[in-house]
Amino acid sequence: MLSLGSGLAACDRSPIAQAEAAPKQQQQQSHQQQPQQSQERPSQQGEASYYGSQFNGRQMANGGRFNPNSNSAAHRSLPLGTTAQVTNLENGRSATVKVEDRGPYARNRVIDLSPRTAEELGMKHAGRAPVRVTPVEVPEGNVRSGRDEGRQARR
Repeated sequence: MLSLGSGLAACDRSPIAQAEAAPKQQQQQSHQQQPQQSQERPSQQGEASYYGSQFNGRQMANGGRFNPNSNSAAHRSLPLGTTAQVTNLENGRSATVKVEDRGPYARNRVIDLSPRTAEELGMKHAGRAPVRVTPVEVPEGNVRSGRDEGRQARR
């Protein structure tokens, strides 16, 4: 009798555990299909610079060619395809960029911008400026982040 009672109790718990697990899986799936919002990735402050003319037409980490008139940006860790707002902390001017490359490789810099974006932010003459980078939309799914993206795109 005792073993029969414990066997029935175990049967009762099993469907509940499966039912509880199902909504979590559905939440995770729906979360993966939607872009992450900026609350999940905090703003970053630091120094910005911009691409020199020697980079015009060069291949970026996403496989595309760099266009100095674009809103392309290079960031070390934000996933490729991320849309971010960059604000010049000296004058308050902002611009929207798309992370399409990796870098900057200079110390103490958080982002490299296209010359057009640098002009919009009023930092082209100085060459660099203190900025705040705030992710607006971060893609998920097939977009990877990491140092091996550039190698992946060049294959």
